[in-house]
Amino acid sequence: MKIFLLSVSAVFLTACATVKTLPPSITHVSIEHHGKKSYCKEIPRVYSGFAFNLCKLNGEPSRQENLGSSFNNVPFFVIDGTFSLVADTVVLPYTLYTQSQHGSIDVN
Repeated sequence: MKIFLLSVSAVFLTACATVKTLPPSITHVSIEHHGKKSYCKEIPRVYSGFAFNLCKLNGEPSRQENLGSSFNNVPFFVIDGTFSLVADTVVLPYTLYTQSQHGSIDVN
């Protein structure tokens, strides 16, 4: 059971937008949803995971039913956005420092 929980946690963390944007070595990130590019040019490192999810919504138009995977009819990016908001708050002191040292992250 412990191995199963660790495996599930690892899968969810790799999908988390906060984990994708947290390392200071990240200077560019590609944001697209079902092949549609985002209109965002950059995202701040402070609350970067939540900003990443918002940029997924700020892109080329697509049909409403093409929102991607869902869990109980709640789109996955809403669930990820909620967890990213919590994770971004936990790492806020670190992201404030990296924002002042490295600036925002460019979006390709």
